[in-house]
Amino acid sequence: MAGTTHTVTNQPPPLAPYDVYGTDRVLVDAVERHLAPELRDEAHASLAELGRSAGSAQVREWAVQADENPPRLRTHDRYGHRVDEVDFHPAWHRLLGKGVGAGLTGAAWSRPGGQVRRAAGFLVWSQVDAGTCCPLSMTHAAVPVLRTEPGLAAVWEPLLASTLYERELRPAGEKGGALLGMGMTEKQGGSDVRAITSVAQPLAETGAYELTGHKWFCSAPMSDGFLVLAQAPGGLTCFLVPRVLADGSRNRFLLQRLKDKLGNRSNASAEVEFDGTWARRVGEEGRGMRTIAGMVAATRLDCVLGSAGLMRQAVAQAVHHCAHREAFGSKLADKPLMRNVLADLALESEAATVLGMRLAAAYDDGGERESALLRIAVPAAKYWVTKRCSPVVVEAAECLGGNGYVEESGMPRLVRESPLGSVREGAGNIQALDVLRALQREPAALDAYLREVGLARGADHRLDAAIKDLLTELADLAGVEARARRLAERFALVLQGSLLVRFAPPEVADAFCASRLGGEAGATFGGLPHTLDLGAVVERARVG
Repeated sequence: MAGTTHTVTNQPPPLAPYDVYGTDRVLVDAVERHLAPELRDEAHASLAELGRSAGSAQVREWAVQADENPPRLRTHDRYGHRVDEVDFHPAWHRLLGKGVGAGLTGAAWSRPGGQVRRAAGFLVWSQVDAGTCCPLSMTHAAVPVLRTEPGLAAVWEPLLASTLYERELRPAGEKGGALLGMGMTEKQGGSDVRAITSVAQPLAETGAYELTGHKWFCSAPMSDGFLVLAQAPGGLTCFLVPRVLADGSRNRFLLQRLKDKLGNRSNASAEVEFDGTWARRVGEEGRGMRTIAGMVAATRLDCVLGSAGLMRQAVAQAVHHCAHREAFGSKLADKPLMRNVLADLALESEAATVLGMRLAAAYDDGGERESALLRIAVPAAKYWVTKRCSPVVVEAAECLGGNGYVEESGMPRLVRESPLGSVREGAGNIQALDVLRALQREPAALDAYLREVGLARGADHRLDAAIKDLLTELADLAGVEARARRLAERFALVLQGSLLVRFAPPEVADAFCASRLGGEAGATFGGLPHTLDLGAVVERARVG
C-alpha cells in the first residue's frame, strides 16, 4: 500500500494555458499604436487567436517534442539513390503549419499594416519554438528579393504569401504554398561574402546557370528553394536554387551532414554542395550582395523580434514564478531585492519589444525617411537587443532557483536558444561596422535617426544628455572602428529611451532612463535605484 511522505505545497501553478499575445501589455499597446484604427480590431483578434494557440499546453508539448527529437539526414534511399532529405518529428510539421497558417511568411509585404501585424505574431511565436521561426523568417524576407525579377515573383510570391503549409517537395507550379531559405556562408569566408568561391556558369537558357561549390550553413534544408550567392562571370551574383525542377526531377542539392548545434535543435542546419546544380539568376550579375541585402535586413529585424520574444517568455515565466512562490514568510515578488531584479529584466524586455515593433512600422511606411532610419536602426538594434538576450534569459532562469535549471521548466531551452540571434545574419562586429557604413555613406540615415529620437527631446534630462553625448562622439571619428560596438550600443539605447519616454508609462520610462542612460544601475540585473517605482514596472510584465 502506497504511503504519503509529504504534501506538495508552495509550487507555482503552470503558466499554460494562457494568451501569449493578449497578456502582453507592451505588445498589445505597440500594435494599437502602429496600426491604423480601421485595422486594429481584426489584427487584435487574429493575434489573440495565435496567442492562445502559442500558450496552449498542446502546442507547448509539440515544441518540447520537436526539440527533444531533432531532425535526421537521409542522403540515400535503400537502393543507393540520392534523396537528400531531412526527416523531422511530426511535431515540427504541426508547429510550422501553425506558423505558416498564421501568416508569418510572405503575406506582410502586400497588406496594409502587414509588417506590424506579422512582427507581433512572430514575436509571439518565437516564445514557443524558435526553430520553426527560421524558415518563417527566411520565407518572409525573400519576397523583396524576388520582386527584382518580376517573372520569378509572379510564380513564387503567391506561394510564399500562402497560409498553406505543404511539406512535400514538388515543382513550384504544383504547390499551393512554399518556403524559401538563404545560403551565403562558406567554409573559408563566414560573413566575408567576397571570399565566396562557388561558381556559376551560364547555360543556354536565358537567366539559367549551373552552380559548382558549397554552402557551410543552410538552415531549413527541406525548403522549396534557396537564394544563394555565387561567382558568375560578371562577379558575385544572387541565384534562386529550387529543390525540385520543373520536370519533377530533384535538383543537385547535395546534403552532406547536419550541424550538431547548441540550440535551435528542432530546426535542421545543413552543409550542402552544388555539383551541376541548376539555378536562376536574380538581379544583375555582379550585384549579388545588393540584390540580397533586403533579405538580410529583414531577417536581421526578425533576430531582434525573436530575441525580444525569448526575453518576454523568460521574464513572464520568472514573474509568474515569483508571484506564486513564497520564501521566508512572503511572496518572492514582494521581496524588495527580487522586485528589483524582476523590474530590471522587465525593462530590458519592454525596451526590446518597443524597438522591434517601431522598426516593423518603418517597413510598413516604406517612405524615404523611414527607410533611411532603418539603415542605422536595424543593425544597431540587431547588435544590442540580441546581445542582451542571453543575460536576460539566464537571470530569469535563476529567479526560479534550481527549478529553472531543470528541463521541465522550459528555461534551459530558452537559455540554449538565446545566443542564436546574435550569431545569425552577422555577429556583433558585423552589425557595429554596418552602423559605421551607414554613417559614412548615407547622411540621410543619421538625419532620420536624429529626427526620430528628437521627438522626445525635452521630456527627460537623461535622454537629452545621452543624445548630446552621442553627437559629441560622432563629431570625433578618430579610431572610430575600434569604437564601433560602443556607438552601436548608444544608438540602440538612445532610440529605446526615446520610444519609452514617448509611449511607455512614466514609471517605465523613468526607470529606463535612470539605469540605461543615466548610469544609475549595477553591472548585473537588480541594481536599479530603490527610489524608482519598481512595483509598477513588474506589474506591467505580469501575465494575467
